[in-house]
Amino acid sequence: MAVRPILKMGDPRLLRVARPVEALGTPEFAALLQDLHDTMRAANGAGLAAPQIGVDLQVVVFGADAPNPRYPDAPPVPKTVLINPVLTPLSETLEDGWEGCLSVPGLRGLVPRHTRLRYEGVDPQGQRIDRTVEGFHARVVQHECDHLQGILYPMRMRDFRQFGFTEVLFPHLGDAAADD
Repeated sequence: MAVRPILKMGDPRLLRVARPVEALGTPEFAALLQDLHDTMRAANGAGLAAPQIGVDLQVVVFGADAPNPRYPDAPPVPKTVLINPVLTPLSETLEDGWEGCLSVPGLRGLVPRHTRLRYEGVDPQGQRIDRTVEGFHARVVQHECDHLQGILYPMRMRDFRQFGFTEVLFPHLGDAAADD
């Protein structure tokens, strides 16, 4: 369908709480899902939330083959469309990990996330999704679902000394990570 512009940090639309999706199966919703996939793929993203393209709905797409140019050391994450998600941490343990964001281009930060969680929601056909995940998969889901609550990863950081330009922090990633 279309690669849409990705909103950048500072745009007030990224700070809104998204509305639940009420109508699955419409041509408009199918077009939105295709646009999310096309936009994520064009940006080499590991995930994308509807608010990042200016759509105020609770839908995220994520998934990355290994290696992803932006996260070359990360394991694969299954391609998923998650609608009206609910996340339940299964551990109090938080682990710091480097994150980037298509809405915060060129920067990375060290972000604490739950190491293990359960996520629930529905897929585009209304089928229930219920997964227990850990590691990079759990990090990606938390990051994308934060967008549905108007939260960008720098808001989760504890130490801004661990925040900087990708090209400076990770020069070995080269041009593949330049558009974080």
